[in-house]
Amino acid sequence: MPINLAKGQKVDLTKGNPGLKNIMVGLGWDVNSFDSGSDFDLDAAAFMCAASGKCPTEKEFVFYGNLEHASGSVKHMGDNLTGEGEGDDEQIQIDLGKIPANIEKIAFTVTIYDAETRHQNFGQVSNSFIRIVDSATNTELIRYDLGEDFSIETAVVVGELYKNNGEWKFNAIGSGFQGGLAALCGHYGIEVA
Repeated sequence: MPINLAKGQKVDLTKGNPGLKNIMVGLGWDVNSFDSGSDFDLDAAAFMCAASGKCPTEKEFVFYGNLEHASGSVKHMGDNLTGEGEGDDEQIQIDLGKIPANIEKIAFTVTIYDAETRHQNFGQVSNSFIRIVDSATNTELIRYDLGEDFSIETAVVVGELYKNNGEWKFNAIGSGFQGGLAALCGHYGIEVA
C-alpha cells in the first residue's frame, strides 16, 4: 500500500526501503470539462538544488528542453502535450545513487505552458497528483493528491525529494506560484532569457 500524503507531510523514502536505488516520479492531472479554446499543455520539471535551495547552474534544471542531467541521475521521459488518458501524464526517472553530492534537494514542479496567452490556470485543472514508484518492483511507495485548492496560479511546486542525514525523504509541498515557469526559475536561481 502506498503512503497517501497530505500537504506539508514529510516521509522517509530510503530508510524504510533500504535497497531503493531507482525511482520513477509520476505526475498526472486532468483538465476540467469547460473549454478555454486551447489545449492545456502542462509540463513537469525537476530543479536539482544545492544546500542554498538554488540550482548551481542552469544544467540542474531538467525539463522538456533539457531532458537529462549530465550525471544521469535525473531523466525526464518527455513532454505530454495534452494530458489525456489515465495514469501518469509525465514521468521523471531518478537514480538515487547517481545524484551528485552537492545536490541536497530535487523539487518537482508542474507549469502550464503559455498560460497567460491561453488564459489558463490551475483552477481549471483537477485530479493532480505526484507518485513515487520503486522502478525495480513497480511498487507505488508514495502518492500525494493535490486537491482543488488552486485558482489563479500557473505553476505549482508539487513536492520535493531531500537529503536528511544521508537518507532521502519526500515532502508534499503543493504550493502555487503566479508567473509560470519564469517565476519558478527565479525562485530556484535560474536566469530566464
